[in-house]
Amino acid sequence: MRAEGPYPSATLAGFGPHSGGRRLSLLLVEDDRGDALLVEEQIADVADTADIDLTWVQSISAAEQAVLGARPDCVLLDLNLPDADGIDALHRLGRLDPTIPIIVLTGLNDEHFGISAVASGAQDYLVKGRVDPEMLRRAVVYSIERKRAELTAVDLHASRLRERENARLERGLLPSALLLENPGVEIVTQSLPNRRDALLGGDFYDIVQTPDRTVHVMMGDVAGHGPDEAALGVALRIGWRALTFAGLRGNERMRQLDRILTTERPGPGIFATLLSVALEPDTGSYTAVRAGHPGMLVQGHGAVEWVEPTAGSALGLGASEWPVNRLQLPEGHGLLLLTDGLFEGHAGPGGSRLGEPGLLELARSLAARPGREFVGALIAEIESRARPHGGLSDDIALIRVERSPR
Repeated sequence: MRAEGPYPSATLAGFGPHSGGRRLSLLLVEDDRGDALLVEEQIADVADTADIDLTWVQSISAAEQAVLGARPDCVLLDLNLPDADGIDALHRLGRLDPTIPIIVLTGLNDEHFGISAVASGAQDYLVKGRVDPEMLRRAVVYSIERKRAELTAVDLHASRLRERENARLERGLLPSALLLENPGVEIVTQSLPNRRDALLGGDFYDIVQTPDRTVHVMMGDVAGHGPDEAALGVALRIGWRALTFAGLRGNERMRQLDRILTTERPGPGIFATLLSVALEPDTGSYTAVRAGHPGMLVQGHGAVEWVEPTAGSALGLGASEWPVNRLQLPEGHGLLLLTDGLFEGHAGPGGSRLGEPGLLELARSLAARPGREFVGALIAEIESRARPHGGLSDDIALIRVERSPR
C-alpha cells in the first residue's frame, strides 16, 4: 500500500445512480496508515459492480492539491491531521470547493466533534471502529444525494430571488399610465421581455398627463442587456417623469436626461435611445423629440404608415441639441411608439431579420383590426414567426395612443 496516491481501482456494489457507468471518485484524508487500510478493506467488502477510484492523502494540504487536480465525488475526512485540527480542516476544504460532500471520520472519544462538523457543513460523520462496510456505502451514497439536493435548493432559491428582483425592475421600467380623470386619449401598452438568459433588457417607457391636458409619452432603450442596463432604464424613466412634471420640454429635458445617463451609467460606452412625444388630445397636434430611437407607426382607417421624425444622436454620445418636430395625428388614428426588438428579431422570410420594411408590411396586413387587437396581433405574429428560429432576441415594448372620440 502506498503512503499517498490513488489506490488500485475497486468496485462498490450498490453505489447507485452516481456510478452510472463511470468511476466514482473518493478522497480519503487520513494520517493513520491502519485506519486508511481499514477503509480500503471495507470498500473491497462491498465491491461488485460500480468502479471506485480511491485516493489516500495524509494531510489537509495534500487534500487541497488533490481537489484542485481532480474534483472527487466525496471526501472522507479525519478531523485530526498534522496540518489542521478539528473543524479547521473541514472549513479549508469547504472553502476550496463547497459543492463536494464531506463525511467526517472521528475517533471513539471525539463523537461530539462529528456532530459539530455536521453543523458546520459536513454531510455526515462516522466513528472509527464502529463502521461496517454497508454503513460506509450508505453514508457515501446519501451524502452525495444530500449535497446534490442542497445545491439544487440553493439554485432554486437564487432563481426565485432573481425573479423577484426582475419583477421589481420591470415595475420600474414599465409603469402604469398616470392620466387625468378624463384624459381624452385611449392608451394601449404591451411588453414582452426576452427571457432567454433570464436577465432584463433595457427597454423602458412612461405615460403621464400634465394639468394642461398634454399627454406625454416616452419610449426608450438602453444599449445592452442585464440588471445594470435595466437599472439605468429605471433611472431615465423616473428622471423623464420628474422633469416632465417640473415643466421641462424639448431640448431642456433631453439635456437633463443626458446628464442622468452619463452620471448613472456603469461604463463610458453605454448609451440609450429615446423618443418623447407630447400630444394635445383636443387638437391632435403633437411634438416629437427623437434621440437615435426608431420611428413610429400610425394606424387608422385600415391603413398603417411609418413616420420618422428628424432625429438627433442617442443620449450619452455627446449631443446637446435634438430636433423638435411638430406633427399632426388625424382623428381615428393611433400613434405607435416601439422598440427595435419589434423588428430586429429573426421573424422575416427564411429566418432573416424582419427589419423596418418587414414590420410595416406585417402591420399593414393587420391594419383593419381595432387598436388593442391590432397591438396584440402584431406582437403575437412577430413572436410566432421568430419561434422556429430561436425566438425573440430582444425585449419588445409598444405603446399605442389614440385620441378618444368626441
